[in-house]
Amino acid sequence: MIPFVDLKTQYGSIKDEINEAVLRTLDSGQFVLGSEVAAFEKEFAAFCGTKHAVAVNSGTSALHLALLAAGIGPGDEVITVSFTFVATAAAVLYTGAAPVFVDIDPLSYTMDASGIEQKITKRTKAILPVHIHGQPADMAPILAVAKRHGLIVIEDAAQAHGAEYKGKRAGGIGDMGCFSFYPGKNLGAYGEGGIVVTDNPAHDRTIRMLRDWGQAEKYHHVLRGFNYRMEGIQGAILRVKLRYLEKWTALRKEHAARYGRLLAGTGVGTPAAAPSTEHVYHVYAIRSADRDVLQKHLQENQVQTNIHYPIPVHLQEAYRINGYREGDLPVTELVARETLSLPMYPELSPEQQAFVAEKIISFQKGGK
Repeated sequence: MIPFVDLKTQYGSIKDEINEAVLRTLDSGQFVLGSEVAAFEKEFAAFCGTKHAVAVNSGTSALHLALLAAGIGPGDEVITVSFTFVATAAAVLYTGAAPVFVDIDPLSYTMDASGIEQKITKRTKAILPVHIHGQPADMAPILAVAKRHGLIVIEDAAQAHGAEYKGKRAGGIGDMGCFSFYPGKNLGAYGEGGIVVTDNPAHDRTIRMLRDWGQAEKYHHVLRGFNYRMEGIQGAILRVKLRYLEKWTALRKEHAARYGRLLAGTGVGTPAAAPSTEHVYHVYAIRSADRDVLQKHLQENQVQTNIHYPIPVHLQEAYRINGYREGDLPVTELVARETLSLPMYPELSPEQQAFVAEKIISFQKGGK
């Protein structure tokens, strides 16, 4: 079976460094925040080209705290997309605000900036684009709309570690950027983790307090905060893995190019990287009108796949807010019906990719 993702093989390749970092943290006794997390924050901020980075316990927490630092609260609206994991909308709802969905571009699957302005009301306070699958949204028109209307821009870069837009790293383009370090991400912890990056010192200070019970200093609770702190071991692990991220990203790009060559002319759609972006291929999603049957065919032929995401957020039972109905976001809904994510990770071999492509081609030809 060709796995959809292979975290065990990646761990094996850096096992000695990881183990040393974990043991070093255990010896230090700094199990929550501490020097390893502080060092990782500096290193990741430098990687993103920002002045500050605040490590937290998940990507969802990163979004939540970024929104709170931006002053988002009850009665406000945040414009975002429905083609994403539910955490994007959940974080907005945690603040008491409401997500307002715009449709996506049919090629990049990121926010269609042309639909933003018509959704702005007097309650709109922020725009939350999602860099889906590892490709940045088209940020220039998003930032232009935000500037015209005095809105803050928070990037959901949970899948876009190291991605670039017009030479700037994802996360460092808007007012704040939020990342997840869930184990399967391009930069993944061995557990949960997240981070907010920003150039704004006020946002940095607020988020640092909010992640640690709102404390300006020990037992001085200035804000009503949360227990969103990153564990020391995760900071140490992420420091090791960050040193390999550029190499792993280059391999993902090689794999994406190979898939593109192997699947050319087969009738399935392959990802389109916009000229202004550097796509990091957290997900390699193809398009097929027969997606579900194709997925079954690949599973029967020893190829694991995934679907990101079969039901858009606005059609999820728990998130049917503001009267959203099927048909309201036609491009989002079509993409959700047709995309299928193929195996994609740095350790994927050319032989494995050739096997995956062979099974897709056999399906397209009506065979086994």
